[in-house]
Amino acid sequence: MEIQLPDVPVALIFSFLDAFSLLQVSRVNKCWNRIADSDHLWRTLCLKRWGFCDLTSKRLGTQTWKQFFLRQIKEERQMALAQPDDFICKEVTADLGVFEEVAYLSANGFTMDGQKKSVVCVVSSKHTLYTWDVQEGAMMWSSPAQESSIVYLATIPQMHLAITLDIEGTIKVWNCQDRDALAAFVMPWTCASMEAHFSKDGPFLMVGNSEGDIYTFTVPELKNISKVNAFQHSVDLLHCSPDKKWIFAGGIHQHIFSKVFFTDSLLKPSEDSIPLSLEFPCASCYRACWTPRMESRITLMFRKETTKMTGFATFDLATESAEGQTVIRAHQIGSFLLPVHVQSPLWMGASAENLIVFSSGPYLFLFTINGLLLQQFEHHQETIVDLWVDSLHVLTTSLDDSLHVYMWEEEGRYPYLKSCCHLGHMQHDHAADRYISKAICDNVSIAHVVSKRGKFSNLVMYSLHM
Repeated sequence: MEIQLPDVPVALIFSFLDAFSLLQVSRVNKCWNRIADSDHLWRTLCLKRWGFCDLTSKRLGTQTWKQFFLRQIKEERQMALAQPDDFICKEVTADLGVFEEVAYLSANGFTMDGQKKSVVCVVSSKHTLYTWDVQEGAMMWSSPAQESSIVYLATIPQMHLAITLDIEGTIKVWNCQDRDALAAFVMPWTCASMEAHFSKDGPFLMVGNSEGDIYTFTVPELKNISKVNAFQHSVDLLHCSPDKKWIFAGGIHQHIFSKVFFTDSLLKPSEDSIPLSLEFPCASCYRACWTPRMESRITLMFRKETTKMTGFATFDLATESAEGQTVIRAHQIGSFLLPVHVQSPLWMGASAENLIVFSSGPYLFLFTINGLLLQQFEHHQETIVDLWVDSLHVLTTSLDDSLHVYMWEEEGRYPYLKSCCHLGHMQHDHAADRYISKAICDNVSIAHVVSKRGKFSNLVMYSLHM
């Protein structure tokens, strides 16, 4: 006699399964099929895998969460298997100045209705902000030329907003449709960093200046919520955790010990208390990154001034009560120093599997957080000048304009980082000058900016045949 378990405990058991196992159990009988097709289970899997995107039921359209998950997995597999001929390439060669900053205005290519459209913002040396439709290769909008050079760019894709900061300290918010900015604010000191994010409480902007202050603003109004002095020197690094719970602040000055702030204490300051923060035991920290899909794990890259050796330290953060007060605790779970023969890295990133990736000269290295070398890639002949890392992709660009695409392997399978394809579109005389080369991507496109300093730029946009 077959014993039928109640739906609730079966659904709880199924919540521990991955997507493949959930598909398998759905074939056992009609009851398990009904439970395994639950929107709640598949939505949880979507949020676990793509929590960095704005996945809300309001945008789901006619799809179920299961359909959305399977479609996105199919697209990721297409990207992982893609070769250069599988991309549609659009190149911008108009005389629009030197492109200096680039960011996606669209939400990582994820659209619930199946309409795949990627939009990028690009800042030009002509003091102008442009937006392009990547798939069409067409300019969509441009701002009026600004009085001063734009040095920082941030976007809030969920609201289709771009934020610029110029060399004079003027912050502006653009909806990338109208000619006039929605709001403006002039900073009192030179700025060194800027971050914009969308949280459960709404969008916010943070700016670090040369005096060691962190300003927090509402968006799009640019109302100043708080001002906190973090250091006696410039705030060169600002990074928000994936769940928006923590704000990392750091500086490249050798006497600065980087800090982490509890975000709510900056967004909702109290007059009778100082913001909740913790100082890390690492000086000369010049890179940091949060671990994708992990709420409170951060890896710092620092340089020991005495030995000039580069080190990495990984911490898990948590809040706890101590003597009636809430404090932040940092538990160090990994650290190591690079061998002396490895050239000091310029860029780094992290995966959800406790792995660190960084570039050094023309090489890309993959280490565990405790210093075990797993992989070394040699796909570039020239020095890697920029590295893009998210929870799905790794992009490397080098001085010879070349671009290489990698993807993270899931579930810790070896190799942990898979080489996908090498893209190289433009041919220039490299002996004449050096190039700035950077690339960003979403799940269906890549935007690659190559600039010959002070002379010209090219924007090359790749989108997959779908």
